[in-house]
Amino acid sequence: MSAGAVDIKAVVKDYARELGFDLVRVTDAAEFARDRDIALARVKDGLMEGLPWYTAGRVIRGSSPEELLPGARSIICLGLNYYPCNSGDEPGDLDSQGKPGLTGKIARYARGRDYHRVMKGRMREYAAGLAARLGRDVAARWYVDDGPMLDRAAAARAGLGWFGKNSNILTRELGSWVFLGQVITDLALEPDAPLAKTCGSCVRCIDACPTGAIVAPYVVDNARCISYLTIENRGAIARELRPLVGDWIFGCDICQEVCPVNRKAQATREPTWGQASLATAELVEILELSEEDFRERFRGTPIMRAKRTGLQRNACVALGNGKNPAAVPALRRALRQGEPLVRGHAAWALGQIGGPEAVMALDAAVLVERDGEVLEEIRAALGETVE
Repeated sequence: MSAGAVDIKAVVKDYARELGFDLVRVTDAAEFARDRDIALARVKDGLMEGLPWYTAGRVIRGSSPEELLPGARSIICLGLNYYPCNSGDEPGDLDSQGKPGLTGKIARYARGRDYHRVMKGRMREYAAGLAARLGRDVAARWYVDDGPMLDRAAAARAGLGWFGKNSNILTRELGSWVFLGQVITDLALEPDAPLAKTCGSCVRCIDACPTGAIVAPYVVDNARCISYLTIENRGAIARELRPLVGDWIFGCDICQEVCPVNRKAQATREPTWGQASLATAELVEILELSEEDFRERFRGTPIMRAKRTGLQRNACVALGNGKNPAAVPALRRALRQGEPLVRGHAAWALGQIGGPEAVMALDAAVLVERDGEVLEEIRAALGETVE
């Protein structure tokens, strides 16, 4: 290899670290044929159900760097640590007065600014800066996980990390608490080698998943995953899954929390996540948010993806699982005034909490409710409720 090629790669890596990326590795721009076939099989088997945008066509396009950037020669794989300084591992089921069952948990990645904006903005700066530092035009396209690029496949081939059995990328330095980004470029760079690491016989993530979403090593049934149920899912959460969701109201970290590789987690240097305060949220407060309040409170964060109705649905499920009678007045109001999706889950929560006040609220609602699905939820709740 020429000295010039070595220097170019050094610039590529040094500049990424200068901009704050924690990890940087390089792979070639060859087609991801094996990963494409695996992803297509997942689509065919219905394991991506609920994500209408995750199509076979998207997978095929995302497995071909040359299609994404004509003339592609290398992929620069970037990682940004998001593990918060205050990890939020303290019990998430206590409210400010110490009453159990009135707060809900938020996945760590969602406790600060939307990472798509942060990563894309920084990668845009990176691509422009590379061209200036190298003194030549650099063709580049950059992606986070909302683009077609097979991001984890690229990270694994570059040696940024390896696939865990929960399908996340595990890194030696930071575990799985890492946002992934890829810059496809026409720079000819020497590829880094993949890591010769696996999870061995460990199945802690599989055993710990409450809903059984990790149906086999490296295989996740999207429709059972708590992250899908509380974020992308726009409809009702299946009744049999609601008790398993626990107090998660946006995303889930369980499979990462039990992973031995994550024992080495380090606090991020990024203030947008390191100082984030959204580890938990008051559920009654969420139920009473107006659309304006919701947008004001969560603007610029990933929580906007769930939409107000989805977050309130999730709050009802968490309150039902918390079984604190103090939640009954708020749930009664939601049963009267909420959107149909929220009313149905409020009825379920009242049924789980039980008691005379909950029964009275359900009895009153069954007389005035006109939505068929909500009526079904109310009657089911009355059948389960203990006075």
